Amino acid sequence: MQSNALLLAVFGAIVLLTAWLPMFLRKLPLSLPMVCIGIGVLLVWSPFSPLVGVNPLENRILTERLTELVIIVALMGAGLKLDRPVSWRGWESSWRLLGIAMPLTIAGIAFLGWSILGLGLAAALLLGAALAPTDPVLASDIQVGPPQSGKEDDVRFALTSEAGLNDGAAFPFVYLAIAIALSSGEPFFSRWLAVDVLWKIAAGVGIGWLGGKVMGYLTFHLPKRSGLSETRDGFVALGITCLAYGSTEMLHGYGFLAVFVAAVALRSVERQHRYHENLHDFAEQIERLLMMVLLVCFGAAIAEGSIFGALSWQVIVTTALVLFVVRPLAAWVGLIGFQTSSREKAVIAFFGIRGLGSFYYLAFALGQAEFEGATILWVTVCFAVLSSIVMHGVMVTPVMQQLDRGRPRSWLRMPRTRPR
Repeated sequence: MQSNALLLAVFGAIVLLTAWLPMFLRKLPLSLPMVCIGIGVLLVWSPFSPLVGVNPLENRILTERLTELVIIVALMGAGLKLDRPVSWRGWESSWRLLGIAMPLTIAGIAFLGWSILGLGLAAALLLGAALAPTDPVLASDIQVGPPQSGKEDDVRFALTSEAGLNDGAAFPFVYLAIAIALSSGEPFFSRWLAVDVLWKIAAGVGIGWLGGKVMGYLTFHLPKRSGLSETRDGFVALGITCLAYGSTEMLHGYGFLAVFVAAVALRSVERQHRYHENLHDFAEQIERLLMMVLLVCFGAAIAEGSIFGALSWQVIVTTALVLFVVRPLAAWVGLIGFQTSSREKAVIAFFGIRGLGSFYYLAFALGQAEFEGATILWVTVCFAVLSSIVMHGVMVTPVMQQLDRGRPRSWLRMPRTRPR
C-alpha cells in the first residue's frame, strides 16, 4: 500500500514538472529530456527507489507499446504545427533529407555495425534503420512553433518535417532487416518491394491524406455550426490520431506515416482556423507527459546498471561516428544545391536527434525475428539515444539563439488568424 502511494506521489510530481520545467529551462543549456533522465537516476538512488525494477528494456512489449503511443501523438502534433502548404519546392529540404540523407545514414550506420560491432547483415541493417530516423518527440526545441505562430524558418521547418516523415519512411528498412533475418534461402526481395515498400507507403499516405481531408470537413465545414471545431475540445486530436493510425494498420499500411499526413491534410482544409491551436496544444501536452514518464523510466534503468553492463569501446566509437560523422555528412550531401546558407545547412545536418523512435523500431523488430547480437543492439541504441539527448540538449539553446540573432527580423512572420 505504501509503495503504491509513493509511486502515485512520484507520478503526480512528474505531471507537475511537465507543466513547470519547460518555462524554467527555456533559456538554459538544458533540455526537458535531460532533466527527466536525471530524475529517474535520482529516484533509483533515493532511499525509496519506487522505480526499481521498472526497466522498459526488459519488457519488450511494454517498451514497444508505450513508445508507439508517444510517437503517434508526437507525429500528430508535428503535422499540426506546419503552416507551409505541401509543395515540391516548399518542402524541398524535407524531400532531400528523406530521399537522400536517410538512406545514406542507414547505409553508413549499417556499415559501422558490421565493421566495428561485428554484427551480421540483418542486425547491422536493423541498427541503421533504428538509428537513422530523427525523433519527433525529443526535438521540440528545434521544431517550428505552434500553428500560426510564425516561427517557421527553413531550419525549424526542415527538422520538423523530417522528423514527421522519416519515422514512417524508415519502416521499409526495418522490414527488410526482418526479412533477411527470417529468410532461409527463399527469395524475399520482390515481396518486400511490392508489399513493404510500395503498398504500405501508398496506404499510409493515401489513407492519411483522405482521412485528414474527411476529418477536416467534419471539423470545419459541417452546416449549422455543427463541426467538431465548435466543441473547442483539444482531445479531438487524440481521436484523429488513433483513428488514422488504427485504420491504416488494419489495412497493413504504415500508421506512423498516415498520422503525420492526416495532420498535414487536416491543416490544409482550413489552414488558419484557431481550433488548430487547441488540437496542437492538447497533443503537445499528452506527448510531453508520456515522454517524461518514459524517460524517467529510462533514467532509472540506467542507474540500475542493467542497460550499460555490456558497454564497450566499440559501442562508444560507433555512437560517436553516428552522431558526429554519419548523420551530419549524409544530411550535408542531401542538402547540396538547397538554397540556404551554409550555417543553416550545418545546423540542419548536426541536429539529427535520436530518441524514442529508435527504441520502438528495435523492440518491434526483435518481436518479429531472432537477431544475433540483440544485446549489442540494445546497448548501442540506448547509448546513442542518451548521448544525443545530452549533446543536443546542451547545444540546442545557444545554437538556435545564435542562429536567430543572425537573421533579419523579417523571418518571424506575424501569425495569421481568422476572426472566429
